Amino acid sequence: MKTEVKKLDSTKCEVNVAVSGELVKNKFEEVFAQIAKEAKVPGFRPGKAPRDVLEKHYASSVHEQVLKELVPDIYNQAIAAEKLDVIELPQITDVKLERSSLSFKATVEVTPEIAVKNYRHQLINYKAVSVSSDEVKKQIDSVKESRKVETLDDQFSRSLGYPNLVEFQKAVERQIFITKENQQRQRIENELIENISKGLEFKLPGALVERQTLDMLRQTKIDLAMKGLPRDKIDEQEKLLLEGIQPEAAKQVKVYLILSQIAKKENIVIDDHMPAKVMEFLLREANWQLVS
Repeated sequence: MKTEVKKLDSTKCEVNVAVSGELVKNKFEEVFAQIAKEAKVPGFRPGKAPRDVLEKHYASSVHEQVLKELVPDIYNQAIAAEKLDVIELPQITDVKLERSSLSFKATVEVTPEIAVKNYRHQLINYKAVSVSSDEVKKQIDSVKESRKVETLDDQFSRSLGYPNLVEFQKAVERQIFITKENQQRQRIENELIENISKGLEFKLPGALVERQTLDMLRQTKIDLAMKGLPRDKIDEQEKLLLEGIQPEAAKQVKVYLILSQIAKKENIVIDDHMPAKVMEFLLREANWQLVS
């Protein structure tokens, strides 16, 4: 197999592939043998038609089947041999198939090269999370107001699923603590990504941005439908929704690609859990500093 890779831009490559010899010949023989077993040719019993008759009746079918079986296999071998990180199905053109040779051109979108550096030992400023009695009181007063009750006591606490008022107050304090902790974690992650991404400019693969945009649009439509907005009204707003979604989709793709690059450098498996695993790694490697 001969392969030649031509870089069209930072996210697109043209791969010219050519194979010849026994691989192609054997595939033709294999397909002819499959068809011969089931071929129904007038004047011959199934499986007994001579080769020249099969050639006459089934040449185009065999040609099509050989392409269907060979092209994907050869393409995958070429991509693996050239170590291309392809992110979308290829566009196959210029296909030429003879009895002993096959050639084609595959235009593919690939992950851009990203010069990620200084991602270890990032400085993280964090605060000790605490909950004041005023915050607890404010939250409880809000519950009291929404329930329209005069006094908060053990009986009211039990109606909310707590044995007494003290346990209810503890639960409120825990909820506020968890909320604050989650908010700080989100802030830290956002700042970490922002610092690592600073100065990294690269072309985003169009296919990835489009896929992310459509996924986000679909979810937005579901959310609007769940809120009771009629289908026709949602469809009317599609163009406006897209305008709002596209920048965020592009941002998410950029972050994903940066995390993927770090994952490759640190031998972290790239799967559905990759972003979370890379973030865990970055947080573990960071320099944490307690601030007042």
